[in-house]
Amino acid sequence: MGPPEGKRFYGSIKVSERGQIVIPSEARKDFNIKTGDKLLVFGDMETGLWIAPFNIMQKMMEGTADFFREVGSTMKDKKSKQP
Repeated sequence: MGPPEGKRFYGSIKVSERGQIVIPSEARKDFNIKTGDKLLVFGDMETGLWIAPFNIMQKMMEGTADFFREVGSTMKDKKSKQP
């Protein structure tokens, strides 16, 4: 039984004395990560670290601000209609 669709395990990595890591070549290839690309590092104290290429996060976040404005507007409308 393989991993779920779209999920990958690329192996383990070690942190150098200078705090650097090497992203496995297969991961760099799959995500088209090139020298000089920006990666974002997120942390959750319970679940750990998440590293994402900037361009992928940018695509994921497009429209998010508009969505939350719409949600907020809907919530205000419902609140003002309450007796």
